[in-house]
Amino acid sequence: MMDMQHYIESGILEEYALGVLSADERAEVERVAQQEPAVARELVAITNALDSYAAAHAVVPSSAMRERVLQAWEDSLRETGPTVAPAAPVMAAQSPTPRMAVAPAEPVTATAVAADNNGGAVVRQMPAAASAGRTRWLVAASIALLLISGLGNYLLYNRLRQTESSLELAQAEQSRYAATQQAALNERDQQLAILRNQAFQSVELKGTPKAPEALARVYYNATTKAVYVDVRNLPELPEGKQYQLWALDNGQPVDAGMLDMATATGDSIQQMKNIASAQAFAVTVEDIGGKPAPTMSTLTVIGNI
Repeated sequence: MMDMQHYIESGILEEYALGVLSADERAEVERVAQQEPAVARELVAITNALDSYAAAHAVVPSSAMRERVLQAWEDSLRETGPTVAPAAPVMAAQSPTPRMAVAPAEPVTATAVAADNNGGAVVRQMPAAASAGRTRWLVAASIALLLISGLGNYLLYNRLRQTESSLELAQAEQSRYAATQQAALNERDQQLAILRNQAFQSVELKGTPKAPEALARVYYNATTKAVYVDVRNLPELPEGKQYQLWALDNGQPVDAGMLDMATATGDSIQQMKNIASAQAFAVTVEDIGGKPAPTMSTLTVIGNI
């Protein structure tokens, strides 16, 4: 389903109002506006705002500018020589055989008649009074184009910022993913080093009658006192419970630490508390955080060195 808020903020409605979209894009905007009242209201608001802005910032040219533009326009028309229909001849009273002379054409709305030195009638064209209105239209069109250009640059800048933000997020996500993968790789390398280190004794912890299918393994280094546990299969714990590892030294249980959730599900090898001396290891089910003494009724796996 299309996210209307994202669609409204994308800038496509402003581009529609400015008339810079293709025919297919305009048709798509009109279809969405017909189906979504929120889009239709936003489109009307944008159109009204552009009209109001153009009207508020319209500039009436000075009389000096108007005269310069008008003169340039007249000179251009005079150079290109537009065709003007000849006016009806007016006969001069001073000559029985008047002749007609036509002056070069200028932008016209009316004609004037004067006599030349030979008694002929000279028809001259008067400049168009509507040129001032055309000049105002040209100035207004220039301002409108300037506004459209500014708005287009603003929309382009916003889209560029959005693209940059998306790229930064993607780069940050890629960096986090790379860091996570590197950490996992380092952990696997460490686990492999432990498995290959002959100084570690492997102690198989097998299931008790309470959990006959349970299985785990402890790696114990009597020299460094380091202990690692690798879960192969432990029953799923009820809520509020956690597995606790114990080292048995001369029959006395010593807390070796709590198993993390990832360790308990067999996803990783976990380093536990250092143990100075042990002849066996066992795992019990305790409340989260553990206890100072094991709950023997929850004994899950046990194994001797």
